[in-house]
Amino acid sequence: MSKVARIPGYQSKNPKQNRGIIGDREIRFKCSLQNVILDVLRGRPGWTEVPGPNSQVPAAQQGTRPSNHQTSGLTQTGNQSRPSLQSLPPIPRNSDGDWDFYWCDREWLHQNYDTMFLHEHQKILHFRNHYELTRKNLMVKNLKRLRKQTEREQGKTEAQSFDFYPTTYELPSEYHIFVEEFKKNLGIIWIMKPAAKSQGKGIFLFRRLKDITDWKKGEYQPLSDQTRDVPETYVVQRYIENPLLIGGRKFDVRVYVLVCSYNPLKVWLYRGGFARFSNTRFSLDSIEDTYVHLTNVAVQKNAPDYDPEKGCKWSTQQLRKYLAAKHGVDKVQKMFKAIDNIIIKSLQSVQKIIINDKHCFEMYGYDVLLDDDLKPWLIEINASPSLTASGKEDYDLKFGLISDLLNVLDLENRLTGKEKRIGGWDLLWDDGPIVADDNMDCTPANGSAVSTPNSYLGCFNDRKKQLREIYLTAQSVKKS
Repeated sequence: MSKVARIPGYQSKNPKQNRGIIGDREIRFKCSLQNVILDVLRGRPGWTEVPGPNSQVPAAQQGTRPSNHQTSGLTQTGNQSRPSLQSLPPIPRNSDGDWDFYWCDREWLHQNYDTMFLHEHQKILHFRNHYELTRKNLMVKNLKRLRKQTEREQGKTEAQSFDFYPTTYELPSEYHIFVEEFKKNLGIIWIMKPAAKSQGKGIFLFRRLKDITDWKKGEYQPLSDQTRDVPETYVVQRYIENPLLIGGRKFDVRVYVLVCSYNPLKVWLYRGGFARFSNTRFSLDSIEDTYVHLTNVAVQKNAPDYDPEKGCKWSTQQLRKYLAAKHGVDKVQKMFKAIDNIIIKSLQSVQKIIINDKHCFEMYGYDVLLDDDLKPWLIEINASPSLTASGKEDYDLKFGLISDLLNVLDLENRLTGKEKRIGGWDLLWDDGPIVADDNMDCTPANGSAVSTPNSYLGCFNDRKKQLREIYLTAQSVKKS
């Protein structure tokens, strides 16, 4: 009798491994990170950690269930609060290695996904080839391809809706094309970035072509020696020289996006987020100063005059209120609508090439820069946005973000599946745009379209009250 071929990512046919319907039993999770996500998972009622070779559970802490207090795991370090595994109660030891939910890292997924056989109910972080959107060179390549397709099929006017990323070239493959463009625009500033690195590593600005030819001398020439290693892939982009400044400082905005499915495309947008400011006043006179031009916290916290108590962040709600007061509600509303366009267009650019799997989900961290005309520019998309808290406010934001992500995934089977809002997450797209049911305090009462998008980035987030209401409603619907 021939063996039946099993496809990675789909339910095993072994009936002994089926664990029944989630919702009437405890949910077993694994997590490869030690930050806010682990606090959320350990504090979630009815969830139990599965120890194992990839688990972060200290052996001495395997014995009892965790506390459900939202801020468990906070310890004081100077004047800052941060999560601490040592202060968490122990968790139960399990002999079975089965799990229902796995917050894994990308490296583990790449090594194991192709040999995994997932049950119907299992959920795991990351789609197999998520890098098609999160590697800087592939992101731009896919956006360019969709833009050309849109221009062919719908015309140049519609293709203009893709005008949200700077002129970009991949090095070394497009080096000669870049040189031609460079010579047409002498004197402007360009920014060089490694294609697959984060936290500002390897980034620098330059005005002269000599700055990069000296830096990687010879490596961008045709490879005559086949034994020589191929140089690391970089992208070179036209630098946005007119960023919007607040208090004389440059900033960008971190936006959280949850994708539950690529086919059909289903996208949620989180109301909360933050603006990250540079520690030093903006100037084009010193392009070598990373504290002026890079807003990454990993960079800014090393500045000599960095104040950890003040930090370099505003909440998105603070930012929205400030911009509305300074530039007017309608103009700010238009700007946030343009950010919605960036999110949807970028996801559509990889919709047909991402390996869709109903077991997978992805939480992206979009980095968006505003120029002095309030035009948003897509800088990059992160597959693993940092979930390490820099302080209590940051901890509360990320705790709510992850808690509500688990509410959206609804492994407990408590919701109806028809919700447009779950906690701080608003359903932005479900095989088409989602229309808002109500007006929030940040939506203009006059002059707005009859059909407004279900997008409330930076709006009031009464997540706890809203969760109580939708769970009561869902319970009533299920009973009837």
